Amino acid sequence: MVQFTKLRLSGFKSFVDPTEMVIQPGMTGIVGPNGCGKSNLLEALRWVMGETSAKLIRGAEMDDVIFAGTAKRPARNLAEVSLVLDNSARRAPVAFNDHTDLEISRRIEREAGSAYRINGKDVRARDVQLLFADASVGSRSPALVGQGRIGAIINSKPRDRRQILEEAAGISGLHSRRHEAELRLKAAESNLVRVDDVVGQLTNQVNALKRQVRQATRYRNVQSQIRKGEAVVLHLKWQ
Repeated sequence: MVQFTKLRLSGFKSFVDPTEMVIQPGMTGIVGPNGCGKSNLLEALRWVMGETSAKLIRGAEMDDVIFAGTAKRPARNLAEVSLVLDNSARRAPVAFNDHTDLEISRRIEREAGSAYRINGKDVRARDVQLLFADASVGSRSPALVGQGRIGAIINSKPRDRRQILEEAAGISGLHSRRHEAELRLKAAESNLVRVDDVVGQLTNQVNALKRQVRQATRYRNVQSQIRKGEAVVLHLKWQ
C-alpha cells in the first residue's frame, strides 16, 4: 500500500491560501475547535481521489468546493488539491510505478469542471480512481472514517462489510476493472445490435436499388427499341 506524505490545498473551501500538510510516518493528528476546517481536510482527500458526488463533500454542486468568499476576502474562481504519495516500495499500479513519488492533483474552475493530473500529466478521473482502488483505498473507502461512520460500519449490511474485506484483501481494484469491463461489453453488445439494425436497413436499401436498376435497364432497352422503330417509320415515310 502506498503512503500519503503531503496534502496541498489552494482555494478549497476554507483553505483559501495555499496550505501544505505534511503527513509523517505513524499517526498524524489535527486538533482544533469546531469550524476550523478539520472536516475539510478529509473532504479534500476524498475529492482529490475522484469523488463525483457533491453531497458526500457537503455541497449542493461541485463548484461549492471553491472558496466562496467572506466579508473581507473575495471569492475564488478555482480550487486545487494535490496529494503526494511515497512510492519508493514500487507498490503503485504498473502504469505509474516508474516514479518514487506520485503527485495526484485535481483542479476545478468555476462552471468549467475538473481536471486531473498525475505527476503533471493529464489523466482521466477513472485513471485516478483505479490508482487508489489498486492501492486498497479510495474516495468512498471504509478506510476514510468521517463523522458518524463508526456506527454505520458497525451496523453495516453484509454487502458493505464485503467491501471492507475486499479492500483489506487488496482486490477492490480488480472489481472496479471488472465493472468497467462489463460496462464496455454491454456497450459493445448495444453497438452490435445497432450494427445489425443498420445492416438490415442497408440491405433493404440495396434491394430497393437493385429493383430500380432492373427497371432502369428495362426502360433503356424499351426506349432503344422505340427509337429504332421510330427511325424505321421515318425512313419508310421518307421513301
